[in-house]
Amino acid sequence: MNGVKKSDGAIVPSKRANKGARAPAESVEGRASTKGNPRSESTRRTQGRESVTHAAERIRQAATRKPREKLTALLHHVTPDALRWAFHALKRDAAAGVDGMTWAKYAEGLEGRLLDLHRRVQSGAYRAPPVRRVEIPKPDGGTRPLGVAALEDKIVQKAVTEIILTPIYEPAFLGFSYGFRPGRGAHDALDALAVAIKRRKVNWVVDCDIQRFFDTVSRDWLVRFLEHRIGDRRVIRLIVKWLKAGVMVDGRWQDTPQGTPQGAIVSPALANVYLHYVLDLWFHRKWRPERAEGDAIIVRYADDVVVGFERKGDAERFLRALGERLGQFDLALHPAKTRLIEFGRFAEVDRRARGQGRPETFDFLGFTHYCTKTRSGRFGLGRKPAATRMSRTLKRIADVLRRRRHHDLHEVARWLGRVVNGWLNYYAVPTSARSLRSFTYILKRIWLKALRRRSQRDRFSWQRLQALVDRYWPKPWIRHPWPEQRFDVKYPR
Repeated sequence: MNGVKKSDGAIVPSKRANKGARAPAESVEGRASTKGNPRSESTRRTQGRESVTHAAERIRQAATRKPREKLTALLHHVTPDALRWAFHALKRDAAAGVDGMTWAKYAEGLEGRLLDLHRRVQSGAYRAPPVRRVEIPKPDGGTRPLGVAALEDKIVQKAVTEIILTPIYEPAFLGFSYGFRPGRGAHDALDALAVAIKRRKVNWVVDCDIQRFFDTVSRDWLVRFLEHRIGDRRVIRLIVKWLKAGVMVDGRWQDTPQGTPQGAIVSPALANVYLHYVLDLWFHRKWRPERAEGDAIIVRYADDVVVGFERKGDAERFLRALGERLGQFDLALHPAKTRLIEFGRFAEVDRRARGQGRPETFDFLGFTHYCTKTRSGRFGLGRKPAATRMSRTLKRIADVLRRRRHHDLHEVARWLGRVVNGWLNYYAVPTSARSLRSFTYILKRIWLKALRRRSQRDRFSWQRLQALVDRYWPKPWIRHPWPEQRFDVKYPR
């Protein structure tokens, strides 16, 4: 009993008889628990998501319990079960990377592939293949480089992001950060911005645009930021491998000395970590409490940032300080897209007194925000789909309709109905009804033009087109509540 190496057997409690008091049975002795292997801390023998969520929850609890300490044992949580879950969480029709491996092809002999991948990741023998670069056209006429990672890269990145990075940094991220976070979508950021403009003293708005953010992120600074919380060198080395993998352009490998591969699964999490230290903490802990003389609000979705101020002097000082702050970390504001505008409840009256026009507008997450009035004459915030987004979407649909003009009418009508339904799911917010009707009307004209070009004698009527629209298209009605209603429910005071 007093030994230091091995304890005595378990203390066995007595078991009382289960019969009445008049004829008690003989009491028996209880049974001690059997010996066996200790329960696994992060994995299960069953193939399911429970083991993955259990590991992520343990890391989250450790990160919350020790907010200033490094977590040193992390990579062992990337188990074969975690890799299997990450594989099934990927899109099955996604484009293949440089290795040409597709989801269906990798599924053949999946268990053997995952065990080999797990062995290479844990031993450090895993090598990140280069990213296949694809140029995506932008509305301003330029192109955006998009990286298509190999399938095994996607599997490992998905597992590391969901099991390690998100549980560590999610409790530390601030409330005004909304991009690529669980339970926080674009409409949550839009609601927060609308509520802040209407309820807080916002008279000036700084619409910030970080120039080529994903292409100019400093990798040295990013690694230093990650090392604040991650003490497992194997995880750091794995992330560095992804950053230094390079890209394949026209069959040739090219080195990328800075930036993160835009389009990779791990890139949004790394971007949030970078801007958390560069912008969020600086604004929340230093600039706003020390230098702001009036009220100030901020909403950030990835690298899209909108900041509101009560006083113009604060807005001008912040704009200068932000440029200096970003310059310290190899970032810069876009000179043409970053603007300071007068916006808010007094903007229209003040501009009219100075002989100026209506208040300027700004775009955020695909919506144009403008000053309006409610039916009672009070200040209201109007939101409608941005004209550039609307014209770009209609142009893409017109290109598809030209290729599908000879397809079955009902098949094309059903496809267009799904397109309109997706458009309404995002853009059907209050104050956007006129833009929604305009979108559907222009789309009908584009479809009618494509149908009438099927032959020189085709005279497809508007009435026949409208019958197809009424049958297959959803009505352009408002689908989202007012921002205050949804915001107050999700974040009660």
